[in-house]
Amino acid sequence: MKSAVTISLVPEAKGGPFVFWDDLEAGCGQASQLGFDAVEIFPTSAESLHVKEVRNLLARHHLQLAAVGTGAGWVKHKLRLTDPDPAVRQRARAFASGLIAAAGELGAPAIIGSMQGRCETEPHRPRVLEWLGEALEELSGQSAQFNQVLLYEPLNRYETDVFTRQGEAAAFLGHLRSKNVRLLCDLFHMNLEERSIADALRDAGPLVGHIHWADSNRQAMGFGHTEVAPIVAALRTIGYSGYLSAEVLPLPNGIAAAQQSVASFRHWTSPS
Repeated sequence: MKSAVTISLVPEAKGGPFVFWDDLEAGCGQASQLGFDAVEIFPTSAESLHVKEVRNLLARHHLQLAAVGTGAGWVKHKLRLTDPDPAVRQRARAFASGLIAAAGELGAPAIIGSMQGRCETEPHRPRVLEWLGEALEELSGQSAQFNQVLLYEPLNRYETDVFTRQGEAAAFLGHLRSKNVRLLCDLFHMNLEERSIADALRDAGPLVGHIHWADSNRQAMGFGHTEVAPIVAALRTIGYSGYLSAEVLPLPNGIAAAQQSVASFRHWTSPS
């Protein structure tokens, strides 16, 4: 398994669970200095993510790109893939598509999280799931052109009512024609929603495509009360070799959160 840390470039997301903010070059420098393998970037748009510059920046700091987030689509632009307005849904797909292309050129997958939207009321659920399925199939087809998967993230009940548990999301993905969508399993959300995080990861098995490495209070792993040993054992059981990415609150500050994140990664993944 490999370590990663989040960098947000979205001013409207201030207060969110990102370790480094605003300055991509500074964030990459700090990530490299602390010993992370990769960074996970949340840009404002595809146009703001200059592929050549990012590629050079990553090479200079000996980093990989773990993933690219599309959250600005909702946080900044109020775009949802399941919006009742078809024009908004189309703009949402175009926004996500641009970031998938940029991420793909950089050799990384893109994440669909907050852009999935909400059902709002139970009668709307079948239509919302239809729209979500159509979007995931289209966007994952584009991801495949770059030899990448598309990452879909179930969120907790306070952020979405579409899918909050990995098993339900996995069953939904199993009915899609596209088999190129993987689960982004965020341990903070799972702490709120799963009966057993370890069991949920084992059950998802090969569908686990990415991990957000966060403690129960959304701080760096080790600053809360998550039982980490069974989670790591489950990841090893399913043969997970991807990223443990610190999408956590920058508390008590970004550097301290990053230091704790990489220390916890080394503690739990080093050979015993």
